[in-house]
Amino acid sequence: MTNHSMTARGTFDVTMTPQASNTHDGITESRLGLEKRYHGHLDAQGSGTMLGATTAVKGSAGYVALERVTGTLHGRHGSFILQHHGVMARGAQSLTVTIVPDSGTGELAGISGTCSITIAGSAHHYELHYTIDAAVGAPHE
Repeated sequence: MTNHSMTARGTFDVTMTPQASNTHDGITESRLGLEKRYHGHLDAQGSGTMLGATTAVKGSAGYVALERVTGTLHGRHGSFILQHHGVMARGAQSLTVTIVPDSGTGELAGISGTCSITIAGSAHHYELHYTIDAAVGAPHE
């Protein structure tokens, strides 16, 4: 069976709840709870934890996060984990968001791919590029 590359697009709302932070030598380390509501091709809830660090240099920071996404993607129900890796170097941004291998459940078992996030004003947009390996969810003999 052939795996077809798919793209899901839409918007999401996000709430970040500070859990802990500390500052030493001008660097602030923080831990935040992450809650998202996805709209569009992905109709889902996201929840996870973000670890961040901001430096004394304006525009320089980094964060990592793990987020469990549960809902419906193009009509398929299940969940998967997104791994975020973001870096800002004096304002220049780099963000990689990847579906953790073998984290898909239900009808999303076998999912792999990447997600891009853009922010326009106060609106957050996602574009999820993914494939689902049909053989992963098949019964084993």
